[in-house]
Amino acid sequence: MTLDPSNPPAAGNGPQTLVALGVLVTGLALGWGAAGISSDAGYGGVGPNFLPWLCSIALTLCGGWLLWEARTGGFRGLSDEGGERANWSGFVWVSAGLLLNASLITTLGFILGCTLCYVLAVQGLRRASGQAVASAPRTWLVDAVTGLLIAAPVFWMFTKFLAISLPGLTSTGWL
Repeated sequence: MTLDPSNPPAAGNGPQTLVALGVLVTGLALGWGAAGISSDAGYGGVGPNFLPWLCSIALTLCGGWLLWEARTGGFRGLSDEGGERANWSGFVWVSAGLLLNASLITTLGFILGCTLCYVLAVQGLRRASGQAVASAPRTWLVDAVTGLLIAAPVFWMFTKFLAISLPGLTSTGWL
């Protein structure tokens, strides 16, 4: 990549370059990890390394694009608005969802663990964006149903089509 000396990057692009390099390195690291995964195809026609390679390629491309953007004038259309400080309430809710999912996935199974993670993360994101926090049971129920509708097909795709073992609630392979 060459930079035009007559149009140097904006002075504040250091953090943007670091973000871009972080995404790029993450994509490359994921590719390195995917290289160690077996490529034996399951009965779905693709092997267990397909999705890691797909994510690696996508992250590497995005990281390269972000790096180009950062070094040629900065992220275009980037808004300067934002909070003056971190939203700790939202951070705690999202972190709790991730940590509870990681610690309970073998007990609750993939579907219920990911649903719990989704519900808590949505609560955190609502708080962080300044939306009115709805404590109504209907809101929590809608979030739980939405989480189930996302997690169940993902679980079935991995276990039934890709033959990748994920922790289930029962031994039937459907929950």
